[in-house]
Amino acid sequence: MDQPGFTASLVAGGVAGVSVDLILFPLDTIKTRLQSPQGFYKAGGFYGVYAGVPSTAIGSFPNAAAFFVTYEYVKWILNTDSSSYLMPVTHMLAASAGEVIPFSLVQFPLWESLKALWSWRQGHVVDSWQSAVCGAFAGGFAAAVTTPLDVAKTRIMLAKAGSSTASGNILSALHAVWRTQGLSGLFAGVFPRMAAISLGGFIFLGAYDQTRSFLLELGRESP
Repeated sequence: MDQPGFTASLVAGGVAGVSVDLILFPLDTIKTRLQSPQGFYKAGGFYGVYAGVPSTAIGSFPNAAAFFVTYEYVKWILNTDSSSYLMPVTHMLAASAGEVIPFSLVQFPLWESLKALWSWRQGHVVDSWQSAVCGAFAGGFAAAVTTPLDVAKTRIMLAKAGSSTASGNILSALHAVWRTQGLSGLFAGVFPRMAAISLGGFIFLGAYDQTRSFLLELGRESP
């Protein structure tokens, strides 16, 4: 079992995290305002969509770096053969070890599976741009299926103190949205969320693969 480039993963993850936050922060702000119970324009509309971006970008470097080094480490420890039917489980475990959220449990196994399929079809490992395309598809799909959970999270965050929604019960928040707004309420903001996360997956995972490959190649060339 070959030792993976943990330092390369650490740096590449941080670079990817900062890149995607700087580019996509406004779209995430708009998505959150679309999901607000008070309505898009009352929640701020298009005003101040870059507010808070410096602190977010600074925090994203260590967070993304820690996620990817954990992700690569768990994959290395489990060491499942790429042809094994257990490979998706390996990726789910690795993603959940780095960040325990349903989104990652959908996105990362799908990303790895798409890369493996593309690699098999063309007879060699995918290039960084191809990894980015796989990341965009995986991110968009994961964004769509987890939108109701994101709506519930947004409602809980914006709920008035002391209300039943503010208690943090996700099922209760989902039921309240369903009761008042139906299916459209559960999937409020799904298209900007899919657009943002698809683009984010392209940038985040593409930048990660490109930076990691560059650092590993640089390490091999160094005496």
